Amino acid sequence: MRPTLRQLEYIVAVADTGQVGLAATRLNVSQPSLSAQLSEVESDLGTQLFQRGRAGAKITPVGEEVVRRARLILHEIQDLRVAARGGGIFQGRLRLGVLPSIGPYLLPGVARRLHREHPRFRLIVREESTRDLDEGLRSGRLDMIISTPEDHPGARRAHLFTEKLWVAVALDHPEFSTLTRVPLSALKGQTLLTLGAGHRLSHIVAGLAARAGGRVSDEYEGTSLDAIRLMAATGAGLAILPSIYAATELRRGTDVRLVALDDADAMRDLALVQPQLPEPRPGSDVLAEILQSEANRLLTI
Repeated sequence: MRPTLRQLEYIVAVADTGQVGLAATRLNVSQPSLSAQLSEVESDLGTQLFQRGRAGAKITPVGEEVVRRARLILHEIQDLRVAARGGGIFQGRLRLGVLPSIGPYLLPGVARRLHREHPRFRLIVREESTRDLDEGLRSGRLDMIISTPEDHPGARRAHLFTEKLWVAVALDHPEFSTLTRVPLSALKGQTLLTLGAGHRLSHIVAGLAARAGGRVSDEYEGTSLDAIRLMAATGAGLAILPSIYAATELRRGTDVRLVALDDADAMRDLALVQPQLPEPRPGSDVLAEILQSEANRLLTI
């Protein structure tokens, strides 16, 4: 019966690399052999999966759905093999997507604990925007993601923790030099700095600006929290930062003044999100506990 599992691996590899030659190299097969297998699959399925030419292999709309299902099948086979050996996900690998505003600060401690307690487990991390994380989860490119739960309807979500938001201001900012907490009203007339529109944090900040009578900068959109902190240090505006990042900055010393934002809605929820399969992936509850434990350790400011 076609396609075989090996052919599914070929399809996914071509989709990932966009090149038949690169996919063949990755899978350690010859390019003519892989091309022949692709043609055979397309013939058996009665549809074209890729438009192949000098520019590479461009996936067709039907091909996108086939690749998505192929990833799910291959993941299920991997889970089956792992379950047969015992140990859940901690005997295999996990492709974890994470927001760049959380990954570099939360995951180092998590990775150390996983390496210590589950040495055979391989964690593969991809930092992406909220939109790209959702695409990766839906397409099967990612097994699980750490993201804001409201942005992934229809997925299985396990709450991890809630972060409050902080305001980063230049050290010589006259209006915030004596404040120990920043009321929402203090943002009136201020320019707020945040990440680009593909991130949930930017929507949260836009909501705060609207309620307070401030404005989100249309002159600068940061690609990282470090970038918007540095802009705040120059006096270009106020950077709105989540707690785990703020805690990291306070521990190592910083070039801005960090003050907690005193508003009930100045927060964001983070969850471990995975596809809505009949059962959660084995071991995901243990992974969630490890993530929660590390977050609680960091959120001590």
